[in-house]
This record gives sequence, structure tokens and C-alpha cells, in this order.
Amino acid sequence: MHRSRAPRSAARAAVQRAPHDALAWILLAEAELDAGDARAGEAAANRALALRPGHPEALARLGRAQWMQGRREEAADSLRRASANAPAHAGIAVWLGHALEDIGAWEEAGEAYARAHALAPQEPMIAGYLLHLRRKLCDWRGLDALALQVRAAVRAGQAAVEPFAFLSEDATPAEQLQCARLRARAVAAAVRPLPPPPPRDPAARLRVGFLSNGFGAHPTGLLTAAMFEALRALDPFEAHLFALNPDDGSTIRQRLAHAAHAVHDVAGQPHAAVAQRIRDAGIDVLFDLRGWGGGGAPEVLAMRPARVQVNWLAYPGTSGAPWIDHVLADGFVLPEALQPHFSERVIRLPRAFQPSDTARAAPAPMPRAECGLPEHAVVFCCFNNSYKLNPRSMARALAVLREVDGSVLWLLSGPGRADERLRAFAQAQGVDPARLVFMPKQPHAEYLARLAQADLFLDTGPYNAHTTASDALWAGCPVLTRPGDTFAARVAGSLNHHLGLGAMNVDSDGAFVARAVALGRDAHARRALRAELTERRRVSGLFDMDGFARDFAAAVAAMAVSPARSP
Repeated sequence: MHRSRAPRSAARAAVQRAPHDALAWILLAEAELDAGDARAGEAAANRALALRPGHPEALARLGRAQWMQGRREEAADSLRRASANAPAHAGIAVWLGHALEDIGAWEEAGEAYARAHALAPQEPMIAGYLLHLRRKLCDWRGLDALALQVRAAVRAGQAAVEPFAFLSEDATPAEQLQCARLRARAVAAAVRPLPPPPPRDPAARLRVGFLSNGFGAHPTGLLTAAMFEALRALDPFEAHLFALNPDDGSTIRQRLAHAAHAVHDVAGQPHAAVAQRIRDAGIDVLFDLRGWGGGGAPEVLAMRPARVQVNWLAYPGTSGAPWIDHVLADGFVLPEALQPHFSERVIRLPRAFQPSDTARAAPAPMPRAECGLPEHAVVFCCFNNSYKLNPRSMARALAVLREVDGSVLWLLSGPGRADERLRAFAQAQGVDPARLVFMPKQPHAEYLARLAQADLFLDTGPYNAHTTASDALWAGCPVLTRPGDTFAARVAGSLNHHLGLGAMNVDSDGAFVARAVALGRDAHARRALRAELTERRRVSGLFDMDGFARDFAAAVAAMAVSPARSP
């Protein structure tokens, strides 16, 4: 949809000059929404609708404002009406697709994106949205053509497609950097940085901020809770959490609140207000724990609220952003060969860059019958999200099933008709669809109890298991992976490497299948591997959060005295 270039002040002046002009109110709504002020955007959109009832552009802005405030069903309804009133408007169809995804109307969302792509087939951003949703739905129709279109557009610098979605493509590290830079350029054009912060007082206590929408029962919260608790005991600095998500009342949120010096609730606030809160808190080093993942706030980081800003943990790739100074990684996940394709200075921890919640108990395994699993079969599993289950990774897993009699593949149930499509793919690959077992999403403790029943986790590429791999290893399930050339393709390999199970990192699809088949046919080898994992989990540094906290604090201290990057 059309995006106004006018700043908020110019748009506000326009409605003062022409208060009865619906278009002026629509442009004001757009400016307010771009600034992150959903309430002001909603008020402007409603004023436009009072002047022009049913106007599709006004309905679209209303839907966007409702979506930003978490009123997802209302947003979908407004955008359905907008699309009905402007069926040839590709931009509105895209926003409708976004809203439908959020309410779980997955197949309808796919139809909306397909309609938008049919209306604007040369628009690579729309192709990117359709491509990513089809990956989620395991709907692999036209996948190669869409992927080629999106990668070509990124190489040519033609479109700022979503970098997170781009991680699922077989792209090179250079293409990932280009994709992130294009997106960062678009964000930079829409914000005004804060004035430079005052020089840091070297005698003052270091204040470290963490910005995320995952401070709760979310992968980010689950990964970091024990680390923050270890930091609290170490007390190397003040930890300030800036929560873009409301308090979900979870035990994880309570643990985070107790471990941090302060939790700042900035959910739903305009970008400038969040940035000012960070500046007012006197944050010296600010960690972006979301990056280009959904629900983050890159606009806040682009305003430069802290002198030193760091990309870490949630987004497995380069930010491509001039406002991010460092990326925190480790030597396996971000080797020297990959460093030229990162815009940030690379800081490497001596252990895996990804922490884990070692305070949680590993629950007793749930009986196989209660999981829908055969009692005596070899159980291969892959609980990665459906958008990672591409044709190549699934064909590799099914090749293992064909060679291990009676084995099953245990998968996380996907959205829409994803499970049905995966069963059809198995049938086409000569595997009985009944050998695919699907698990609905579970509360975390119950999920871990189920994971303990799996014999071997079969990873995916080019976007492999991250938090899921950590969960599997903690539950005692070995992970087999083929590390790739990008950060996102090396996280599971990093965990194995630092655990001391480097033999579970293979270098080809053929080696992957051979290793899985050998383990599937040899119960003694599986028991020995599981015993080795249990011992390595106890003695390696991977799950030593006290040690992780010390390493992390040392890295922060080094970053705090480093100069910020030039824009």
C-alpha cells in the first residue's frame, strides 16, 4: 500500500489545513503508524472513515493500527473489508495476509498472498511473503521460481525483503548481508536518531540493556532466564530488560524480573518513546534480542538510544545495520570465513553463544503410547518449525525411514494443511504416510517429557534447530546435523561442537543419511550415544551458566569501552 513520505508534523499540519479531507487523515494515520503510535493512527483512520465510510485505504490503516495493539481479530475484519472494497489492491491483500496469519487463518492467508502476487507478479517483497507462508504451510508449489525471484531481487538491490524469512532460503552469506542492508536502509529512512549520548563516566556502574518481545514463556525467555540469574549472582553490571511484550504472568517472566535490576514495560509504546526510555535509563550497552525477527523494534535501535549496541541471540545472522556495533557469537557458529559477510564487529565467546535454562528439571519421559508412538519402533524426530521442513530436508529424513524398518518420523504439527501435505510428500517418496507422527504444540515441560522418547533428532538446513536443538540435548536426545555456510545453518553444529559431540556434525547429505541409518539399525550404538550425551551434558561447558555468565560479563566489559561504529 502507499506509504507517505511526510513526517508526522507535516501530516498533522495537513489535517489542520483541510480537516474535512479524508485523504489527509489517511496520510496522517500512516505517519502515526510508521512512528509506532498505534492509538494516534487508529484515531486518524477512524476520522477518515467518518468522512469517507468504507474507504479501503482508511480501513487498511485501521486494521494495521488494531494489529499493532494486539487486537488481531478486529484487524483481520477491518482488512477483509478493505480488501473486499479494493479487490485489485495488492498492498491491502498483503496486509490482510499478515493479519490472517496472526489469527491462525493460514490457508486464507495463503490465498491473500497469492492474490497479491497475481496482482503484482514482479514485486519481490510480495513474492517473499508468499514464499515464506508457503514454506510454513509446506505448500511447495512454485517454490523454486519464487525463491529465484526473491534472491535475484536481493542481489540486484531491488527490494528490502524480510531478512528473517530470507534465512530459510539457500542464499549465500553475501546475499544475506545484502538483504539485511536493504532492510536497514528502509528503516533508517523512516526514523530520526536521538542526539549523541553524553560521554560515559568511567567511574559509574555499567548499565546494560536488553530489548526483546520475548521476556516471558517464549524461546528468548527460556534461553536466558538461568543466564540472567547467574549474572545477578555475579553482579558485574546493572541488567535492564526493556520488554516489548506485556507481562504474560509466566514463571519465566517472574524469574527474569527477579534476576534483572529492572524490567521496563514498553509494550505498545511508540518507537521514539521506547528509545527515550532507554536513553533516560542511562544504558551503556544495549543488546537487541530480536533483530529482524517478528515483533522486534529495529526503529528503536536505529534511533541510537545507547552508545554501544549489540546483535545477539534471537536473529541468527547479520543485522546489516549501521546502528549495530557488535555481534556476539562463537568461533564455530561464526568462523573467520564468515566474518566478511557481517556488518558488525564480531565478538566471540569461548563457549557456544547460546545459553540455556539449566534451572529446569528434565522431566520423566512420557509413555510412548500417550505420545501416539509405536512402543518398540526407532523414533526419529524433528520438532523444527514447519518453514524449515523444505523438500531437501524432508527427502533426506524420508530416505532414513526407508532404510530403517518400522521406524517413524515424529514432527511438530504445522499450520493449516501442512501435515496433510507432508503425508502426501511421504507417499510420493515411497514412505507410508502413517509413519509420520505429528505432535501438537505442548507446554514446555510436557514437550521436554515427550522429547525424551525420541531416539535421534534429524536436523534441517539451511535453517537448522536452535532453541529446539538445545531442548533436545537437555532432554537427552542426540542431534544429527549438517552444518552449512551461514550462521543460521551452524547453530545446532555449534551446540554439538561445544558439547564435545562433534561426530554428530556431518559434511554431506549422504553422510547424514548413513549416520542416521547406522544408528537406527544399532540399538547398542544408540544407547552408547545417549550415555555419552548424558555425560557430556554434565561435564562440558555448554550447560554451565555460571561460566557462561562470566564469559558474557567479560565480553560486555570489552564492548563498553569500544568506540561506536561510524554511521
